[in-house]
Parts: sequence; structure tokens; C-alpha cells
Amino acid sequence: MADLFENPAGLDGFEFIEFSAPEKGVLEPVFQAMGFTQVAKHRTKDVHVWRQGDINLIANYEPRSAAWFFAREHGAAACGMGFRVRDARKAYDYLIEQGAEPVEVKTGPMELRLPAIRGIGGAIIYLIDRYGDDLSIYDIDFEYLEGVERNPKGAGFEVIDHLTHNVYTGRMAYWADYYEKLFNFKEIRFFDIKGEYTGLTSKALTAPDGKIRIPLNEEGEGGKGQIEEFLREFNGEGIQHIAFSCQDLIACWDNLKERGIPFMTAPPETYYEMLEGRLPNHGEPVDELKARGILLDGTTEGGSPRLLLQIFSETQLGPVFFEFIQRKGDDGFGEGNFKALFESIERDQINRGVLNVKESA
Repeated sequence: MADLFENPAGLDGFEFIEFSAPEKGVLEPVFQAMGFTQVAKHRTKDVHVWRQGDINLIANYEPRSAAWFFAREHGAAACGMGFRVRDARKAYDYLIEQGAEPVEVKTGPMELRLPAIRGIGGAIIYLIDRYGDDLSIYDIDFEYLEGVERNPKGAGFEVIDHLTHNVYTGRMAYWADYYEKLFNFKEIRFFDIKGEYTGLTSKALTAPDGKIRIPLNEEGEGGKGQIEEFLREFNGEGIQHIAFSCQDLIACWDNLKERGIPFMTAPPETYYEMLEGRLPNHGEPVDELKARGILLDGTTEGGSPRLLLQIFSETQLGPVFFEFIQRKGDDGFGEGNFKALFESIERDQINRGVLNVKESA
């Protein structure tokens, strides 16, 4: 995939998301339920690799490490992420020149030194140039487990599509500038969602490679909504959710359901009744989507549908949850669903007599 615009750090997608927890036994059941398999362990540290498709999740329990301290402040959560880059040392030098905060990652004898910088809420961004079919970081610093497939299919998810940051009110501009100045991210979406009592503002950024996408969420007026709740429970800014992408979300949903993943409450029937009006001739099996609570967004203008299917888990690690998506030509984040959901709930209220249209007019 060619770069969308100038790519000074040489970004090339996500390599991994790093997690930690105050104790073992919290991360593992969640990873397993989403279809991940532990495939490797670090040669000298208490660090483990879980994988499905081209998605790597790192569980880091190494005592006195940055991940260890992060977990004691925030609980079980994503504490770092690895960005693939074409040249890690060159990228690191460039980022430091641009004002990034360097992070010294502790290494032992004969271990790779991974260049890293400070990210959201104190999390770490690692720069990885050993990945793919060539000699990777896992071939050098880790040992693959015997009898375990190195590239399990799992539940059917293939790549990390995006991850979302929740930030304090007034801090969205700061973190947008962070990604724009250091990595040359560009804003591709901006939306202001208002409910009756709360709301949120979201700015979606994409990297020059088009593979790393990071929306930023900030609490709307009122200060008592879902973003504020996350910040309180998480004890700071951080990664709110991570989205995994697949080729067949209906089949993947069935796999997740069988494994025990709990999903957020499905939308009311009126949401699916309104789909044809919102996305005429979309061609998706509405009954199948409805039975699973899968949301549909995108556009059908121009005669060629560009669609996004998505569904969310309940919170799994403290306030952190996961999103499961299938892209059919749409590069958005399902923002159309916010308005559709709000309208469908209103219509449901009208049908049940809860909302008197004449009185509301």
C-alpha cells in the first residue's frame, strides 16, 4: 500500500499492542475469548505473545518494568503499542528532533534494543523494523511454544484496524498536535455527538501509511458522560478501545459468541427498520445483522455501496473494551451510527408512547 502523504517516520502499520495487569489471570481469559493463542514467551522476561492473523498482543508482567508500573496506576489495560517503521533508528532520531520524549527500554544480554518514545498517558510507543516474513523481534527475543501454530486463525480477525484515545477536556488539540507534529498524521473525521444529557467530541486521525488510525475522544458539555467516566475509572488518559478487522463479521461474531465474549446492548428494532431508508440498496442481510446486534454504516450513493459493519464488546479490562469490524470499502469509524441510533431510540420511544411528539414539537 502506497503512502497517502509524506511519511517522515516511515510508518507501516501496527506491530503489536502491549498489555499489563497487576496480576496474572486477568488478560488471558479475555485474549482467549477473542480467539488469540499464546504462541511465544520471552527468553528472559515474564512477557508473552498472543496472536491471531497478523495481530500480536503482548502480555508484559516483568517486575519493575514500565508496563508493571503502568498496571499499578491504571489497572489491567493497554500500556503500549508497537509501530512498524522502515528504519527504527532513523525514525527514532527524527522523532527526537521533533520533540518526542525518549524512553529507555531495559534490555538484557543479546537482546534487541527497541527504540521507544512516550505516548498517551505515559504509555510507550515502540518503533519496530523487524517484522513480517523476515527475521522478526519474536524470532530473536522470544521462544515459540512447542506444538503451537505460529499463525493461528483464531476467531477470524486479521489486523489491528484502529485504537481510540480518551483524553481530558481541552486536551484533544494537544494530542492531535502530538501525532501531527511527530508522525505527520492528518485529520480525516471530526464529529460532535450530542445526546439529551451528555455528548462527546471526536477527532479521527490517520497516519501517512493509511494503516494506523487513532480517533481522539473528549467529553462534551456537562462533563458527566462516558469519557469522564473512563478517565475516572482508568485514572487518566489512555486507550479506550481497540478495533480488530476481519473479512466476515457475521462468522466472527458467531465465533466470539461461542467463546463467551459479551457484547454491548443491541440497538432497538427500529434501528434495523431504518437501515433501508438510511442506506438504500445496501445489500446486507438485515435479519442476520439484527440477530447479532451488528451495526451498519457507510454510503450507497453513486451506485456502489461502501460499507462498515461493526459491533462492540462490553468493557473487558477495567473501562477498556474492544471493537470488531468488517470494512467493505468504507474508511470511516461508524459515525453515521451515532445519529441513526439516536433517531431509532427516539422512534422506539414514540412507538411505545413514552415520547409525545405533539408535546415535544
